[in-house]
Amino acid sequence: MRISHAENMQIAVDAVWSHRFRSLLTILGIVIGITTVVTVSSLLSGLRQGIVTFFEEFGPDNIFVTRYSGDPNQRPKQTELRRKPILPEYAEILKRLAPSVEDAGVQLMIPGMIGGQPLVAKVPGFESDQVGMAAYSANYFNLQPRDLMEGRIFTPEEANRGAKVAVIGPSLAEALFPDGKALGRTVNAGGAEFLVIGVFAKAKGGFFGENQLDYQMAIPLQTGRQRFPRLDNILLTVKARKGLRDQAFDEVQAILRKLRRVPFGAEDDFSLSTADQIIKQFDRITGAVVGVSIAVSGLGLLVGGIGVMNIMLMSVTERTREIGVRKAIGARRGDIVFQFLTEAVTLTGAGGLIGIVLSILVTMLVGALVPSLPSKVPVWAVATGFGVSVGVGVFFGVWPAVKAAQLDPVEALRYE
Repeated sequence: MRISHAENMQIAVDAVWSHRFRSLLTILGIVIGITTVVTVSSLLSGLRQGIVTFFEEFGPDNIFVTRYSGDPNQRPKQTELRRKPILPEYAEILKRLAPSVEDAGVQLMIPGMIGGQPLVAKVPGFESDQVGMAAYSANYFNLQPRDLMEGRIFTPEEANRGAKVAVIGPSLAEALFPDGKALGRTVNAGGAEFLVIGVFAKAKGGFFGENQLDYQMAIPLQTGRQRFPRLDNILLTVKARKGLRDQAFDEVQAILRKLRRVPFGAEDDFSLSTADQIIKQFDRITGAVVGVSIAVSGLGLLVGGIGVMNIMLMSVTERTREIGVRKAIGARRGDIVFQFLTEAVTLTGAGGLIGIVLSILVTMLVGALVPSLPSKVPVWAVATGFGVSVGVGVFFGVWPAVKAAQLDPVEALRYE
């Protein structure tokens, strides 16, 4: 007598439920493994989406030229400290000599510590030490457009004469002007007074949900050079003509090597990067993190799988007479194998579902406790987690199922 798939499933569920405490202990490793993988994947997926959005604002056709490699806000490598500064004049030279370059802008990065003192933005009654000041050429926001909440960007005339005007980020505006009236007000920063002429709209994306551009204070390049004459941490943003970024990259590299008299065969004494290169670097880092989490969860799945195999072998022993009865009334070996495989998959599948639910709860909890950390549970992580748990059930359930199918019905019926 053959049993339908639905009946097999019901038998499997009943068997798991009748020994629920034992079953829960058995699948604990699977629950931990699936929870780990899905949670890490969820957090990294959300973080990556925020970073991709952040760098998309930098422009897909833009090439960034810096003196040092890596994060411009971090201390450079010891071997790079001897490099000559990037000069603002390079921007005009690149526009003139590189056929694939459409435009080039200059940014002077102003550190958070100046003369041993932290940079603080102040107004009567309020101040913020989260301010990030930077000076820009007049054309810079044509290369990296940013939406405005109110006001305007400084004009070329203001930029050329070094006007003390500023456009500030929305978070900085909120910290300094809780009444929401920032335009026309004066902010003291770096020992100078700046007239607020605009407020940027909230920036998209960012690291851990935060975007430091929201705390930025943008001033004209000439103003920054006059106010901070010793600073030379320049970043050039070079915009390539549509579809010619790779060609522009090579042209910029060749021109800069000639301008900076880099010997033939020697390493560049400057750094070129694009937004997608930075994203690829992040993917390499997160790939390593995912690899470690898979290794850790793999141990849990292995322990859980061995536990499932042991519990199924015990189940075969406990139900020897039942197997004998089924075989005596016509059940084939395939029917017995399918029955016990179904039970093993039900056991591990339940562990996978519990792990997925726990990972969703953990992700939601992290999102509630750390709102700045973007987190979401991707469908592929859920599907993969459940698929792996089912696969563990099939792999570790085969031997007990085959052992059950090979029992002699006469001997099985005699079993006490």
